[in-house]
Amino acid sequence: MANPPGIEFRKVSKRYGDDPSAAPAVDSISFEVPGGTLTTILGPSGCGKTTTLRMIAGLETPTSGQVLIGGDDVTTLGPAQRNVSMMFQSYALFPHMDVVENVMYGLRMSGEQKDKARARAVEALRNVGLVGFDNRLPSELSGGQQQRVALARALVLEPAVLLFDEPLSNLDARLRREMRDEIRTLQLRLQLTVAYVTHDQSEALAVSDHIIVMDHGIIAQRGTPHELYETPASEFVAGFMGEAMLFPAQVDAGGNVSLGPLRFASRQSVPAGSVKVAVRPEAWHVGPPGYGLNARLAKSAYLGSNYEYTFDTELGPVFVVSSDLGRLLDIGADVGLKLADHGVSVVAVT
Repeated sequence: MANPPGIEFRKVSKRYGDDPSAAPAVDSISFEVPGGTLTTILGPSGCGKTTTLRMIAGLETPTSGQVLIGGDDVTTLGPAQRNVSMMFQSYALFPHMDVVENVMYGLRMSGEQKDKARARAVEALRNVGLVGFDNRLPSELSGGQQQRVALARALVLEPAVLLFDEPLSNLDARLRREMRDEIRTLQLRLQLTVAYVTHDQSEALAVSDHIIVMDHGIIAQRGTPHELYETPASEFVAGFMGEAMLFPAQVDAGGNVSLGPLRFASRQSVPAGSVKVAVRPEAWHVGPPGYGLNARLAKSAYLGSNYEYTFDTELGPVFVVSSDLGRLLDIGADVGLKLADHGVSVVAVT
């Protein structure tokens, strides 16, 4: 059964100012966020991801193209006419209102009776795990609790689309992990249609059905988290979707890749000639000397759950993450390196 219509962009561009020669913030992009799914728009600062989110919300008007929500053209409609809720990284809670009043606010502004608004607000707070916090002020809450209040305030309006703009950037690492899991759990349980903006690759991988990677106003690649991590289409995507080292290599007519002394079949269809190979640090197997690529250990760091190694090789420095905690290599140790079946992808030279 197909997902209902969610969000659709059709050749949408956004240009600021009157200079037609200036580069657009968003340049003729098209994509869909199917109903009931979570799509993350990912990219570095200035890539156009927040402008894209603001055009979904109706806070920015496209210079050209169409924006559809639920199958309806909303390109020229304002935020109040779109049935969209947006959650900002600042939370934007009213400091003089208690928790339940903050959550009720949007309902009261739309004309909901006070008793009904309060009942819906209490239910929304229960959905985000904040039972018994109704009468507290925002200043009496932790950062994670404030985050939950802001989420409840967005959910209580029962929006067709829920938008997140860097929602976890103000939280520490442990809370970020907890809240991203909570957002994903709620999205799946309530079958929400969500567009989620972040620059954090691990966050995008953890919460998304689909990821759109943007670069300089265009879509560099889109797909599932697994597709983007394992088969990036370009050097940019390979480097942005987690850590990867890029090595020059050759591909023959049969699709076999030569990377120094290492040989393997390309999983992607690429023409013969010069290419680059993106290798994730966890994709190296460490073995005895003569086992694949000869390497000598130059640097070592213990991180608790793994070791980080940098080896000198004929390919240049090679960065390796090893979860073999029972075997610590000494600086200067000679080893052999081979590639795993995962975390290795061929990208065209750009």
